[in-house]
Amino acid sequence: MRCPTTRACFVSIRSFSSSNLLPALAGHEPNDLLNEVRLLSSRGQLHQALSLFYNSSPQLHSLQTYATLFHECARHGYLQQGLRLHHFMLAHFPSCTSDLFVTNHLINMYSKCGYLQYAHQLFDAMPKRNVVSWTALVSGYAQCGRSVESFRLFSDMLAERDCRPNDFAFTSVLSSCDYLCGKQLHALVLKMGLGASVYVTNSLITMYSKGYKVEEAWTLFKSLSCWSQVSWNSMIAGFQLAKLGMHAIGVFVKMHHEGIGFNRATLLSVFSSLCGSNGIDINLGLKFCFQVYCLSVKTGFISEVEVATAFMKAYSELGGDVSEFYHLFLETSCQDIIFWTSMITALAEPDPAKAFFLYRLLLQEGLTPDLYTFSIVLKACAGFVTEQHALAIHSQVIKAGFEDETVLRNALIHAYARCGSIALSKKVFEEMGCRDLVSWNSMLKAYGLHGKAKEALQLFPQMDLKPDTATFVALLSACSHSGMVEEGLRIFDSMFKDHGIIPQLDHYACMVDILGRAGRIVEAEELIRRMPMEPDSVVWSALLGSCRKHGETQLAKTAVSKLKQMEPENSLGYVQMSNIYSSGGRFNEAGTIRKEMDGSGVRKEPGLSWIEVGNQVHEFASGGRHHPQREAICTKLQGLIGQLKEIGYVPEISLALHDIEEEHKQEQLFHHSEKMALVFAVMNEGKLHGGGNVIRIMKNIRICIDCHNFMKLASGFLQKEIIVRDSNRFHHFKDNICSCNDYW
Repeated sequence: MRCPTTRACFVSIRSFSSSNLLPALAGHEPNDLLNEVRLLSSRGQLHQALSLFYNSSPQLHSLQTYATLFHECARHGYLQQGLRLHHFMLAHFPSCTSDLFVTNHLINMYSKCGYLQYAHQLFDAMPKRNVVSWTALVSGYAQCGRSVESFRLFSDMLAERDCRPNDFAFTSVLSSCDYLCGKQLHALVLKMGLGASVYVTNSLITMYSKGYKVEEAWTLFKSLSCWSQVSWNSMIAGFQLAKLGMHAIGVFVKMHHEGIGFNRATLLSVFSSLCGSNGIDINLGLKFCFQVYCLSVKTGFISEVEVATAFMKAYSELGGDVSEFYHLFLETSCQDIIFWTSMITALAEPDPAKAFFLYRLLLQEGLTPDLYTFSIVLKACAGFVTEQHALAIHSQVIKAGFEDETVLRNALIHAYARCGSIALSKKVFEEMGCRDLVSWNSMLKAYGLHGKAKEALQLFPQMDLKPDTATFVALLSACSHSGMVEEGLRIFDSMFKDHGIIPQLDHYACMVDILGRAGRIVEAEELIRRMPMEPDSVVWSALLGSCRKHGETQLAKTAVSKLKQMEPENSLGYVQMSNIYSSGGRFNEAGTIRKEMDGSGVRKEPGLSWIEVGNQVHEFASGGRHHPQREAICTKLQGLIGQLKEIGYVPEISLALHDIEEEHKQEQLFHHSEKMALVFAVMNEGKLHGGGNVIRIMKNIRICIDCHNFMKLASGFLQKEIIVRDSNRFHHFKDNICSCNDYW
């Protein structure tokens, strides 16, 4: 539901003058007012239309005029204006409440604005309903992601005599339902003779694609006698969702050759198909990306921020040089704030430093950042080691007068949490006057990321909005990071029972992780078998991580086999299996896995750590390679290791991946990148933010057991808090204790 206290909701209707319109209506009929209201609404001047309506004689008010205004409030999402108009109607035209036409418009308005409880109350009170009444409410639940209620209501509709669902009713319920419900609806579509409807078939294609049944979607697509633009878009998006990038590109090429015009949605799907693990040859991908870019320039779609952003993202992920598309950007005639924001968006995640550099250039060019620009820059700030950049942008947001914008406060919660400052995230959250669902989810996720599951579970009951799928991912992740197995099981069971939300792949992955980490691997395997959808790579990765932790070799082989099928270029399966063999002393098998990995051309992501010293970010690889002060760092590290050994540090040599002497195994462990970063921070204590009392390290992979033990003892010995952000979560080391309680 939209927050009723947002600034946009309280724009006063009376602030718009209608003095120049009222004289023209004096002595005229209700149709004159209706026509004038329709004209103003068609021009996007709804506030003027409402002002004219309220200042006109009630004798001119007709059912059609009320319906027109309710329709426009629904279209623009103006809940407060719609509420006021409804109250006005009840006071001045009470007989409208029994009118089917007007009530249908009211249900549609409240549904579109997310005010489903009131919409359903109106629906229940109707003495008579038609297909429009049912469809408006079905559509409302579907658009709010409440698929269970939408499907149940649609089922009730079928039991009504003389209320046959139409194309729109089917497209509405299909837009949110899962694969199993979708199959039932497909059968009903065929039974009712609606299989030839392009609209219904397009919705079925989308439904099958979302359910990762792209083969069935493709069969449906080919069965169409004629294809609309939506049909082509649905199929391209389907292949993109299934990570079949070449298939998506093939459909787009055929669409273009057939002379079918494309739109914004087409381009977004095509550019997205070029990103991620979509089996695209890099050189061909870059060439095709540039060709589609030229088409988008020719048609003018490149001026839309979403399209420009999608292009920049695809181009950068395919390995295109930033300087190249920066030149493309400079050559474009329209270098406005939208294009600058697109450039920053493309770099926000892969290269936050360059994104921030472009933001500074934007300011130098004299451009004024808007709300969207600030939100993207804050997203880039989330990629930095410390919160200094986020604090700087926060001050600029306040100066620009955007401090009360919910979108930016949500971005600040995320940025501060990712930079290691859960206290600042909490402060922003508590100071918010109006919180939307993203606000609550962001705070829950922040608590989970920092190992504060109890705080997350205490916050959840305070939500004044209906939770969604992301809410439960955040809660289950928090339970997983803290080993709260029973709480996780309870939350998972409550999703459908108490909230009507069907668990999706992400929720099952969390549950596999929760059970597996706790050593309940048999239950985790059984859960995977009972999943109503095919497990994806995230689910198998969670199971593999548990097998690695508990030494379950046989089940690990199954998980690795699945991962190789799904993501042949991903090194995770090879590396984890090699680690499992090495931990068990089976070095020959580990060597075989490494050779297989090399033979397949798969490359392991190197372990890297970053630390910010004196406003400069320093990168460390294992062994400190390429760092100019490597020798001094290694000497200092050797001294610290010796001191920590005296107070109980014992290297975990079982983690060494080769059958070599113990001394060399220790040497391997001593030079891990996070240890090098820690020592460098100690050597430059005076240049650290906050006077050096807190050392912040960021790491691109999961911290190993040995480094975890090392950091715990180092925090007590050095009398400093050490915060390590790895690929999974934050570890706060202080006084020889970690916030994760050794459970990660």
